[in-house]
Amino acid sequence: MEAAIERLWLDDTAWVDVARGWLPDADAVYEEVLARSEWRQGRLWRYERWVEEPRMGAWGPSAQQHPALVDAQRQLERHYRVRFPDGFALAYYRDGRDGQAFHRDRDMKWCENTVIALVTLGARRPWYLRPRANRHAHELENKGATHDLQPGPGDLMVMGGTCQLGWEHSVPQLRDRRVGGRISVQWRWTSRTGRQEVTAGYRAPLRFSRP
Repeated sequence: MEAAIERLWLDDTAWVDVARGWLPDADAVYEEVLARSEWRQGRLWRYERWVEEPRMGAWGPSAQQHPALVDAQRQLERHYRVRFPDGFALAYYRDGRDGQAFHRDRDMKWCENTVIALVTLGARRPWYLRPRANRHAHELENKGATHDLQPGPGDLMVMGGTCQLGWEHSVPQLRDRRVGGRISVQWRWTSRTGRQEVTAGYRAPLRFSRP
């Protein structure tokens, strides 16, 4: 893993590190992780009904512990001087109909100093970033995204600093084109400093407000 890491500053305190082709033999890792992980489809309560998440997931014992990913975790922990005690989680986007809406990783509760590392396996797809100030500007192109990092096989992206406080990220659905499968390998760390998030997490039920 000798690919150069380049830092993109989003603002004065939020950044994203990008290393193209960081994970060796990414295509072989993709095939093995895809075949050997126990994929599950989550459900979310959204207002009046349950909806299925448009992607599959695996974590803990259900996520195939490929030696390359175990080694990747060690290198990330060494480079960023953090620990990922929960290991990694996997998200599998089967085709263009799968995606992930703009969100922050606020389930960690402390968002002022975090490290969120992602390694992409499989097809290259858009990966958007936008400042939270754009989240209500529906007339903007790509829902207000200001960056598209377009990760491909073996690419590393690491969001750090206050990125989870002031920015949102997304894997947009691509219903109008054919695209292969994509796996996102995800590690998360928070310093547990600063203010705690008071809003509900991504998986919390959403209900209609009472009149």
